[in-house]
Amino acid sequence: MHELSLSQSLIEIVADHARRYALERVTEVLVDVGALSCVSPHALSFCFDATARGTVAEGATLTISVVEVEAWCWTCGKSVTVTDRAGSCPGCGGYTVRATDHGDLKVREIVGKVRQDGAA
Repeated sequence: MHELSLSQSLIEIVADHARRYALERVTEVLVDVGALSCVSPHALSFCFDATARGTVAEGATLTISVVEVEAWCWTCGKSVTVTDRAGSCPGCGGYTVRATDHGDLKVREIVGKVRQDGAA
């Protein structure tokens, strides 16, 4: 399950951000996951909760948005926008769609509570 290593990397990013911006606690992490990435939002959420234990992100909400990505349809020869992994080409209905941008995992926002002393 690669979501475990993704969530560990995500926690590292969150911890670095918390240090940089003097966050006492992180309350929410918003991420975008590309529709054609091989990331399971459910598994990522489960792993995030487990890897966040004992960190500044413990108890934080992970908000995952699955975003559309650009792809190429080999059947109709057009660039199309795809919204899910199992879908067909929105233009011709063909199933020979290949991602040109998987839109992997991107951190969109980290929300937290700033330490009262403001020390980084």
